[in-house]
Amino acid sequence: MGASISSLAQNGDALTAVWSDGERTDLPYLWLRDNCGCGECCVEQTTEKRFHVFRVPSDLKPSKVEIEAAGSDDEAISIAWPDGHRTRHRSSDVRGLLSRPRLELQYWDGQFQPRRFNYQRFLADDSAAAELIEEFLRTGVCVLVDAPTEPDSLEELAPRLGPVREVLFERIHNVKLDPKGYNIAHTALAVGVHNDFTSYTWPPSVQALHMLVNECEGGASTVVDGFGLLEALRSEHPDKFDVLCSVQVPFRIFSDEYECYAANPMVDLDSDGEIRMIRFNTAQMQAVPLSEPRLGEFYAAYHELSSRVNDPGAQVTFRLEGGMILLCAGHRVLHGRTEMVSNGARHLQDAYFEHDNVRTHLRLLRRTGRA
Repeated sequence: MGASISSLAQNGDALTAVWSDGERTDLPYLWLRDNCGCGECCVEQTTEKRFHVFRVPSDLKPSKVEIEAAGSDDEAISIAWPDGHRTRHRSSDVRGLLSRPRLELQYWDGQFQPRRFNYQRFLADDSAAAELIEEFLRTGVCVLVDAPTEPDSLEELAPRLGPVREVLFERIHNVKLDPKGYNIAHTALAVGVHNDFTSYTWPPSVQALHMLVNECEGGASTVVDGFGLLEALRSEHPDKFDVLCSVQVPFRIFSDEYECYAANPMVDLDSDGEIRMIRFNTAQMQAVPLSEPRLGEFYAAYHELSSRVNDPGAQVTFRLEGGMILLCAGHRVLHGRTEMVSNGARHLQDAYFEHDNVRTHLRLLRRTGRA
C-alpha cells in the first residue's frame, strides 16, 4: 500500500491524521460522520446516502478513535460516536480524497490542427469513443469524418454526447443562405469567431457543426482557443482580465417568434479561480449601460481581448467538407467562418449538447472497464 497512518489526534472539531510520509490531514468530525459508508447510512443497492447531517449535533465529537489493521491494505480509521454508531474509513479511501483530480488542458494557437476521428468508430467502439472524448476534454475541439450526409444525423450522437440540449429556435439548426434568416450565419458574409447563445445565462457547452454539403467557394471554418487567450491575458494584464470577469455585458438574439437575452460578464471563473467560460459574440453583444462605473476600463479590456481573438496567429482555419462534424467545447472554443461565394450548394446543421454529459460518459466507460 501507499502511505499509512502513523498516529491520530483528536482536536477541537477535527481528527488529525499523521501519515508515514510526514503529511498531516485534518478530518472534520462532521465530515467523518457524514461520509460514513455503512448500510445504515447508505442505500446498499444504489450507494446513495441516507444519513442527514442535521441528525447529529453540530459540535459532534467521537467517543473513541483507533487505527485498525495498521500497515495493511485494509488499514482503516475506526470511530465510535456518542450515540453508539460506528464509522470505518479505509486509509486508502481517505488518501484518495486528499487531492481533486483536474484535467490538464492543452492550449493551442494558429499552428494547431484539430484531430480527426472516424464517425462510425466513435459510435461503435468504446475505446475509440474514449480516445476522442479525452482529446476533446483536453483541447476543446475535434473533427468527425465520414459521417452521414442525411439531415438530422446529429441525433445519432446522443449515445456518446448525451441528449441534444434544446434552445429557442430549432432543435437542429439549419444554416443555409436565407434572405430572411435571423442571424449573420444565414448570409454569405464572414462570421467572426464567437460562441453561440451568449444570450443565455448558461449557454450550450458543446456544439456539433455538421456539414451536409459544401460546394461553395470560401466559407472555411475558423476556431480559436478562448481559454488559452484568456490565460495569456490574465498573465500579462491582470487588471484587464479582472474587468472582464466583473462587468456585466448584455447579449441578445431574437426572431419574429423568439427573444433571448441575458447579461453576464464575458469571463466566468470557478471557485478555484480557474476559467470556466468565455462569452464572446460581437454580433449579439448589446450596449453596456452608461451607468456602468467601469465602462472605460471595460472597453480597454474588451479591445485587448478582441485584438487577441482576431489575431491570425490565434486562429485555426480549415475547410469542412460534406460528411464532417466539428465538435467544439462551447464555453471555451470560439468558432466562425470566412466569407463565401454562393456559387454552389452549402448546407450545415448544428446542434448543442452538454459538456457534463460528455465528460461523465468517459467516466462511465472507465468505471465499467469498457475503455
